[in-house]
Amino acid sequence: MVEIAQVRRRFGYRSIHDLLRPQFPGVNHKRIYRLYSQAQLAVRKCKKQRRRTL
Repeated sequence: MVEIAQVRRRFGYRSIHDLLRPQFPGVNHKRIYRLYSQAQLAVRKCKKQRRRTL
């Protein structure tokens, strides 16, 4: 799971769960979320761009 998250930076735990489901049918989304947060993985958020005032 960590390898998938490092290769595909824009994938959250839901997308990773979708990729792992065919190989590991017994793994549910709650377990993936728990492991994802324990590994301190997160999708990087874009910086909010400030609007220029006129």
